[in-house]
Amino acid sequence: MKKSYAVLLLISFFTGIQAQNKVNLLVGTYTNSCDSKGIYVYEFDTNSGESKLKNTSESTVSPSYLSVSADNKFIYAVNESGAESTVSAFGYVPASGKVTFLNKQKAMGADPCYLINDGENIITANYSGGNISVFKKTAEGISEAKQVIQHTGKGVNPQRQEGAHVHMVYFSPDKKYVLSNDLGLDKVFIYNYNPKSKDKVLTLKGSVDVKAGSGPRHLTFSKDGKFVYLIQELDATLTTFSYDKNGSLKLIAETSILPKDFKGGTGAAAIKISPDGKFLYVSDRVDANNISVYKILKNGKIELVEQVSTLGKGPRDFSIDPTGKFLLVGHQYTNNIVVFKRDKVTGKLTNTGKRIELCAPVCLVFN
Repeated sequence: MKKSYAVLLLISFFTGIQAQNKVNLLVGTYTNSCDSKGIYVYEFDTNSGESKLKNTSESTVSPSYLSVSADNKFIYAVNESGAESTVSAFGYVPASGKVTFLNKQKAMGADPCYLINDGENIITANYSGGNISVFKKTAEGISEAKQVIQHTGKGVNPQRQEGAHVHMVYFSPDKKYVLSNDLGLDKVFIYNYNPKSKDKVLTLKGSVDVKAGSGPRHLTFSKDGKFVYLIQELDATLTTFSYDKNGSLKLIAETSILPKDFKGGTGAAAIKISPDGKFLYVSDRVDANNISVYKILKNGKIELVEQVSTLGKGPRDFSIDPTGKFLLVGHQYTNNIVVFKRDKVTGKLTNTGKRIELCAPVCLVFN
């Protein structure tokens, strides 16, 4: 009897370990270029790097960016479709990967490309609309927009900066502020965040100019919250700011992610920091199609480790799994996700040969 009980305990123990090695990978896609249901949920094994499809949405228009609620019960998505763009809420069951549409609202700005959420609100960056929309969370999903902030002006690049193009909204670590990158204006805006306000959730604190024509796209904070790393899409500049608790940015360094003697088109895209906070990763598209790996030094400065091909075209987004063992790259134009093994000590990436084939992946979120 005791022997049987011990065996059962061992089985339970190892089953628990196996379960801990499985995480969900959520993928947002474009649905206008090939056959896609919209949102895909995969089970990803953080030991082997293998994945299998668990579930999909029931067809939703181009959910090009996703944000999961803190309690893992909801997914919020932008539906990028020009002037007809919307923002959608979905119920989410992580165990089964089931995604259930709840409701949607007008985005109040064309082509939303990023969104964030907390306990009170959902906030979107509307690229072509050049504005920011704020929605209140409801039991049904999402309310009509309760605030819209319009950016105005233009930059020096007549093809890409003919007007405002809000590319990101991002909470500061303490959630007292929301930072917003405007590719069209070459500015990073800092907004005070008042989550429970009826119609003034965001109030402008100030803004910081970056290099003319650089086109700020995405940013991320260092693990200690003292530095901000900003990638600029149009000229591949990578800018480092110091950041203080009062929401102030101060430029301390600039570098280019382009390889030496590189000739061709560039379109810097995603920027992420490893779970341990020691390494910074940046993807570039068009002709570059690579990822640059940087070591983060104690003073916030960065040191190039390597640049590697993403082995596909259009690395719009990538994500590092929670254990830090793997980095997955979504290719918009070659319709796949490439799985890289990540060395936690050196930060370097190695191709595993593993792939996830699906239509136009453009957003990867581990959950």
